[in-house]
Formats: sequence, C-alpha cells, structure tokens
Amino acid sequence: MASPLQAAMLLGSPSFPNAIAWSDENLIAVASGHIITILRPELPHGPRGVITVSTSEPLPFGVVERKDLLSGCLLPTCLARDDKPVVRSLSWSPLGIAANAGCLIAVCTTEGNVKVYRPPFCDFCAEWVEVHAAVMVLDLTERLFEYLQCTGFGDLSIVAKQKSAGDMLDVSRKGRKKRKANYVSSDSGNQLLLPTICRDGNSCSSPYNDTEGWRLNALSEIIGSDLQITASAQMESMSESNDKSSETISENHMLLPLIAADQYAYRSAMLSALVVSWSPLLHETSEFHPVPNANASVSLLAVGGKSGKISFWRFCAPDCYTIQDSNIQNAVKFVGFLQAHSSWVTSISWVLFPSDFSNTQILLATGSSDGSVKVWLGDNGKLLRSSEANQALFSLLKEVITVNIAPVSVLSATMPIQSSEMLLAIGKGSGSFEIWLCDLSCNEFHKLGSYDAHDHIVTNLVWAFNGRCLCSCSQDNLVRSWILHERQLNEVIICSDILNSSNPTCPSTDVYASCFGVAVSPGNLVIATVRCFDIEKLNRMYEARILRAAIEYFWIGGQQMGVPSRLPFSYAPEEYSNLPKKELINWGSNIICFLEQYHCLDKPLVLWDIIAALSAFKGINSMYVEHILIKWLSMSFLGSHMDLPAEKVLSKVSSKLSDIPSRLLHLLNIVCRRVMLAELDADQINRIDSKLLNSGGSTFSKENQITKWVEILLSSERELRERLIGFSFSALVTNLTYAEATSSHPVHWHPFGIAQMKQWVELHQDNARDQLKVLASEVTNEKRLVSDELIAAERCSFCSASVPFESPEVGFCSGEDYSGGKGQCHRLLRCATSMQVCPITPLWFCTCCHRSAFRLAPDVLFKMSAYPVEFNCSVNSSTLAVAAKPLCPFCGILLQRQQPEFLLSPTYV
Repeated sequence: MASPLQAAMLLGSPSFPNAIAWSDENLIAVASGHIITILRPELPHGPRGVITVSTSEPLPFGVVERKDLLSGCLLPTCLARDDKPVVRSLSWSPLGIAANAGCLIAVCTTEGNVKVYRPPFCDFCAEWVEVHAAVMVLDLTERLFEYLQCTGFGDLSIVAKQKSAGDMLDVSRKGRKKRKANYVSSDSGNQLLLPTICRDGNSCSSPYNDTEGWRLNALSEIIGSDLQITASAQMESMSESNDKSSETISENHMLLPLIAADQYAYRSAMLSALVVSWSPLLHETSEFHPVPNANASVSLLAVGGKSGKISFWRFCAPDCYTIQDSNIQNAVKFVGFLQAHSSWVTSISWVLFPSDFSNTQILLATGSSDGSVKVWLGDNGKLLRSSEANQALFSLLKEVITVNIAPVSVLSATMPIQSSEMLLAIGKGSGSFEIWLCDLSCNEFHKLGSYDAHDHIVTNLVWAFNGRCLCSCSQDNLVRSWILHERQLNEVIICSDILNSSNPTCPSTDVYASCFGVAVSPGNLVIATVRCFDIEKLNRMYEARILRAAIEYFWIGGQQMGVPSRLPFSYAPEEYSNLPKKELINWGSNIICFLEQYHCLDKPLVLWDIIAALSAFKGINSMYVEHILIKWLSMSFLGSHMDLPAEKVLSKVSSKLSDIPSRLLHLLNIVCRRVMLAELDADQINRIDSKLLNSGGSTFSKENQITKWVEILLSSERELRERLIGFSFSALVTNLTYAEATSSHPVHWHPFGIAQMKQWVELHQDNARDQLKVLASEVTNEKRLVSDELIAAERCSFCSASVPFESPEVGFCSGEDYSGGKGQCHRLLRCATSMQVCPITPLWFCTCCHRSAFRLAPDVLFKMSAYPVEFNCSVNSSTLAVAAKPLCPFCGILLQRQQPEFLLSPTYV
C-alpha cells in the first residue's frame, strides 16, 4: 500500500478565512502571515515555492488638514499600527493564463494592495515572480490608482478646488525616504502630507510628475473626456523622461491636492482591497475577437474592496506559450466597477451557466460585511469586448439575503453538470451557514436550510462531487463534511479509514487551535485543511519554536453520494474479504464517476488524486483496481454494462480504438502508465517495439499480467500517432504550401516533420491504414512542396553527422569514422509531435510519458471523436488559425519545462 498523504508543516500562521487554495495544476498555496507557501500535496517535505509580501508605500491621493485627523472617518487610518503586511486573500487563475500555460496567483494584503504573480518556470528560483504587463509591474492597486486619478475619483466637485494653487502642497522626492511613515507635517503645521509611492528607487509611480501635466489633467476633468490624458500615455512619457536623465528626476516635484476628511476616507476605501477571485475560463468567439486568434481565452479577476465596489480586470491568455522567454507579457485591461454593496465586500464566488453552446453566461455571487448576499448576471459582450471602463457590467438577479447583523465570511457557488440549478453556500461570522438553490431557467431562489454547524466564524466552504458534497471549516477547529440528498444536508464522516492513517511525524490533532481554510483537489477525492497550532499545548523545547500551522489531507472518496452511477459498481466479496465492502463500493463508484467527468474537453486532465487513490488501492489488492478499470472501460469505450472478463474487454477495446474519441484514448494511456504499468519506467515502455511484442519476441511473457496492458497502451498511442500524421499530411496538401506555412502568423498551427512522418509510414507499411498511405503519396507527388522541410537527412547537434530515421522516440547519429572506433555516436531525442531531432534548447516535457517536444500538436487532435473518414473534411482555416496549446499528443496533459528536483514543478498525474 502506498503511504498516506502526510501533513506539511508551516512556519507562519494564517490570519484570515480562505487561507488555502488548490490550483487547477495541482499546486497548493497557503497564506501564512506575510508569506505564501506553494507546494505539491504528495511532497510535504519537498521543494516549495514562496511569495514574500513586502511593505508598500502609501498612495499619494491627497492631503487633509491636521485638525481633520480626529474625525470619525479617519480614526481607523490614524490608529492603524500594522508593522508588516499580512496576506488577506489569494486566488488561483484557471489553466492557460500564464505564459507557460499554467496558473497565475492573485494576492491581496492587509494594506489593500493586489498583485499578480507567475510561476518561475524559466528563472530557476523558488520565489515567484511578479507579472509584467505593458510597461509596468502588474500591481493592480497602482493601476487602479492611476485610473481613478484620471477620472477624479468619480467626484468632479473637487476639481475646482484643485485649481487653486494655494490648495496644493509642493512635496519634494527627497523628503519621501521613510517607507513606513504615513503622515508628515508641513512647515506651516496645518496640513498633512502623504509620501508618494515609488516604482523603484528613482521613479515615481504617479502619472503627474510636473505642474503642467497635473494642471492639464485637472483641466481635462472639468472640460470632459475628450481632453483626458490616459494613464498609459502618461506612463510612456514618464518612461521616456526617465531614460534621458536620472539626475533630473530627484528635482521634480509633485503636487498633492488638499481634500476634505470624508473625501480622503472615500479615496482610501476605493483603493483598499479585501478579497480577490478569478473567474472560470471564458472563450471569445470569432464574432468578438478578430482572426487569427479566433478562440481566445479570457479570465476575469474580481477585486472587492472597502467601498462596496468590485473592480474587474480582464486577463487574456497569451497568443503563444513559452518555457524560455520570461518577457512574455499578459494583456490586462481594467473593465470597470460594480457597486455591489454599501459596505465592505468580504467574499466573491464565480460560476458558469452554460445556457447553450454559443452563449455561456457568467454569474457572480457577492457577500458583504453588512450581511447581505447578492447574485449578479454578467454581460458577456461588455466583459469580453469592452475597450473602455464600463459601469454596467452586471445586472442584479436576486438579493438572496438582505442586510443583517451577521457578516458574510465566505461564499461558495457551484453549477452541477447538465443542470440549470446553482447551489450557493453562504458562511457567516456567527458560525452558521445557509444553502440556497437557484433555478436559473426561471430565476427562482429557494432556501434549502440554515445550519448552526460551528461556534466561531466559518472560514471556508467548498463544494465537491458535482455539488453533492459540502465541506465546511471554522475557527473553532472543526472540519465537517455534508452530503446533499433530497435538498437537505446530512453530516457524514469526513475521512476514509482505508487510505487515511495517522502520521507519526505529525503532532496529535488535539494541539490544533483553529482551522482557516479547506480546499478540494482537482479530482475531488482529497481535501486539504490548514490549521494553527495551540502554542500552549506544544513542547516549548522544540515544537513551539518551529511549528505554527500545518496542512492536513483527508481522503473523501469513500463517501456515499446517494446518486447511482450509470454502471452500478459491484464485486465478489470473497476477493476482498479484508476490506469493508460498503466503502469499496463507494470508492469504485466515485472513481468511475469522476473518470466520466473528464470526458468533457473543457476539463483539464489533472488526475493526480484519482491516480494516487488507484495506486494506493493497488498496493492493497491489484485485482480490485483492475476491476474498477474494466468496469470503466466497459461503459465508456464499449457502452456495455455486462460483467465481461478483463481479457475480453481489453480485446474488444483494442479492436475499436479507431471509433474512440481522442480524450478517452488519453485517459486510457494515463491510467495504463501511471497505475497498471507503474512498476515499469516510462522510458522503458517507450523503448518497447510493438512489432516485437505482437510476435512474441518481447521480454514480457504472455503469462505476465502487465502484457495485456502494454499491448493496449501501444495500440492506443499508435492510433493517436496515425491521427496526428494524417491531419498533418492533409493540412499540408489541402490548405498550405510550406512557404505559406512558415510565413503565417505565430498563432497559426502548421505541420512540421513531414519527411519523418513519411518515413514512419514507410516503416509501418504492413499495419498503416490505406488512407494514411494515400495521403503520404500525395505529399510525395506534390510539386509545390519543395523545401528543406521535406529533406529526410538530419544533422547531429553535437558533431553535425547525419541522423538516420530509425525510431520516432530517439535518434542516433552516424558519427564521423564511428565504424572504425574513432568517432562518437550521440543519442538524440526526437520531438513527440513532429518526430524531428530536438535542438539543444529548453524543451516541453511530459511528466507522464517522459517524452520531449519542441513542436506543438494541433488542437483538433485532442477534439477528434474518432479516426476521420476523410481528413480533408476536418482541415479548414478555423482549425489552423488556433493557437496550439502545449499538450502532450499521447497523454493530453499540459507539457512543462523539466525542472531540477530541488525546484517546485506541478504534478498533473
């Protein structure tokens, strides 16, 4: 049996709800004080990523009279004594937003600042890197500040007051050296100065670097928007002036307007963020987005603040992905505001409502410190297309809860698959939570119940198992699991006794004092919680000095969901007499259910928890695992509910591979490699010759249980390779000449490795399909296609010797005078997509099959429902005008840059 998930120790304590988040690429982020720790769940003591939050200087949005310091609206600001910022909220973006196709993470601190970070995929460091956009580091608070300054903070009544030179204060940059000082007295003793924030040691972040520029902006606010100076133009001019001379910068002055106390409090609230949340991935259609990037992906980042407003930022996925260029910039656009509440926005939750294929609507649930909860419907056109800030982005569907004394601490919304009903869980500061059912087809909202589950504030709520399971946690140190059955929640035991066991290296659970969050894994089989230790109960000699909090994991796949599967799971009890029958049935049903959900193309293939559970059960009884997989293959591949022997099911599946969607073939390959053939090295499997295996000459004997799984794996990978080769041939012949392909837009996909593909077909003449042979002959006879691409001879990157094509996996150069023993023969990797010899550059790497690539497969390969009857029908301008995602053509998972073992890298399977 595989070792259970072990607890991970943290050196800092969380302070706010939602302190833990599980990303779509299987990384866990925990906010503990001023540090965010990022780790992999299966390596609690392995490499970690770190985000260190530093103190930011106050934003220069105005000054007030000294006498106004004691006014009620400014007392919280004056009495604040935080010595260092603490992470208040964090959120992972969907896959594909980062430059390496991974996830970005947004961080909000107690200072109210919001920044976005990317993984250090090409920096070889543990510290995550701030995202760059346009000409600046992506500090969203600064971007919002610049926008609000251009618009006068939405209050034009103060513009006339700003025109008076006597109401402005001249602040030299030389007087702004103390970063922690929020207030500085003027010489006259009657005014309060705020130090400005600097982008670096030399340049100021404010767009107003001189008196004339500030006055021109103030004048534009009075006249209208026609004369407004945009922040981007001002930033460009500022950048140009900074390049001319760094000495003149220190002599520039900045003028701060004198404002009233309530105006200062209003501006401070507008710029003080409390919560961040990324939306699911949205896809722009060709009607909204010009060619060639016809299927652009967009995610919206919502930032809720103390003013009751939510600001929205549109992040576009890169046109092309990279693992070596750190200068790829995200296209970020401020979309607009939503006045959601009259008090602090404390929680935000997104959900997609697929009303039909071409019109997916976005829903937003918001909660406030005044106890109110609202549900909003987004305007997709404005959210995706608007080039200017808009205030009419969402329309109110329902105010679910009106203002009351219990503030809202957390929200969690989900939309079950193939349903028009949204489930909304609302956690409160009183320790209770409510469940609402929203029927979006008729806009009806029903309260399913209110549950006094905890004694202290609810710190997180998370849905699992397609909305059938809810996990809650609280500062009272309780983590509880609930099953939704017949519109009512029933509490169940949270963990499984089969896979969960106590960790002797972790302190006893009675030393925990509070729980600050719970997160669910991508496959929903594991939950992670972060708990703070009670220092008084730890050993003061060693534990109390180093332990502050810990991440604990619980398997929840053994819970009975109450919804029968399409294929009821059963087994012979005598085969597994040492295991509890009921729990094994639940595990089998839930694993099959979630393997079925991955049939959807929009769900990324991140199967870590499913593979980990199957591997753990394989250590207990391999026959039980094979029984689960045979049941899944019978239903998904054959559509049969009969209990057929494993040999017969695998034989039938092998004969029908051409009729099976590519997504199912990818699932099959992952399961074969990571579960049934886990004892074999990935490179060892890649070296197996399918011809030798079929002829009985392989080192695997026919009595060996793994032989049948090796055979079906090789057959499945061969099927995918033939689909890729056929599409490449057809794309080259019917749509493009090679010259046109090389001069096309970077986001266009075009075929490479045609010569190697032709040689592969020639080597497999006996087993290749007739359609593939015909396409290969058309490519050979096409007179237009004359270029170096069609020259089969390749050269070694080390000695320039020729590299003959013998295998699609690796190549061996001939080596100069190698036959006489004087030369050297080099082993070279071949690209998994094009079969070309890989150059000596950073390569894309598959963590499942351990293949490398420097060319990417077309997106259409992953969407094929079967082997095409005519490849020409599947090739058109739209399939070629799509940015190729870095997906493995044989496993379907995201490719990444291979990192050293001491650096953090995601594990998808």
